Amino acid sequence: MEIILREDVQHVGKAGEVVKVKDGFARNFLLPKGLAYAATEGNRKKITFEAARLARQRTAEKDAAQGVADRLAQVSLRFAVKVGEEDKLYGSVTAADIQRRLAELGHDVDKRQVDLAEPIRSLGEFKVGVKLHAEIRPEITITVVKE
Repeated sequence: MEIILREDVQHVGKAGEVVKVKDGFARNFLLPKGLAYAATEGNRKKITFEAARLARQRTAEKDAAQGVADRLAQVSLRFAVKVGEEDKLYGSVTAADIQRRLAELGHDVDKRQVDLAEPIRSLGEFKVGVKLHAEIRPEITITVVKE
């Protein structure tokens, strides 16, 4: 079934694109949730008008993310943690810990946006990315020291 996406759908396509998906996926998920239109001639005309609105919205989102990225690029976080023999950490520094510390500093970031592949389990200085937008990913400096 051919559909026109109203919003970006992961692994399917971006808003405004005409894509072909399985009938059940379109009927049971995309159409009821309002994520897509059936690819009729009337809907094709409707989506051309929505495309301009989406372009403005994406530009505004990118500008807002760039402003947040400029502030986050200057952030440096310091974590004092307990260590055992041979400077091994008791526990780790996780994305949730980083998100909490950023929230204390007034930066509204979700823990899923903190790009930390695995928790930090050693002392030192680390660069951690924050996924604010598809094209914008500032890095913050995390320093882990002995308590």
